[in-house]
Amino acid sequence: MKKVLFVCLGNICRSPMAEAIFNHKIKEIGLEGQFKGDSAGTSNYHIGEDPDPRSVETIEKNSIRISHKGKQFESKHAEEVDYLVAMDSSNRANMQITLANADKHVYLMREFDPKGHGDVPDPYYGGINGFDDVYDILSRSIDDFIDFLKKEESL
Repeated sequence: MKKVLFVCLGNICRSPMAEAIFNHKIKEIGLEGQFKGDSAGTSNYHIGEDPDPRSVETIEKNSIRISHKGKQFESKHAEEVDYLVAMDSSNRANMQITLANADKHVYLMREFDPKGHGDVPDPYYGGINGFDDVYDILSRSIDDFIDFLKKEESL
């Protein structure tokens, strides 16, 4: 089974949403035995915490379940996962510092966004609309990311 790790700053908004959306979509297309998503944060702000209530609300209103406890991204992830996906360029840079001696590529989530590249905005300091926007970005980006994975893994 190939493992995917989605990474943001605190691991309570964007990355657990990406994890939930990814695992839901993988299950819908019958590939849950092939891929498994997880998430982490580059900071230690929210280790052990549940996702932000606005993340939970947004995911659940889209008929997806979310279950995650915040954890920090560590160098061991280079050995444990097959694909690393950062939510923004700042976290990607932090991941690359942590992985300084590992030969591991870190993708940006929006490299797979058919509507354009850039960062997945952090909705933490805004209202629920920001979480809805992030959901839309993640959902369409993950669709293309899954297509990429299927090609990479010859499925």
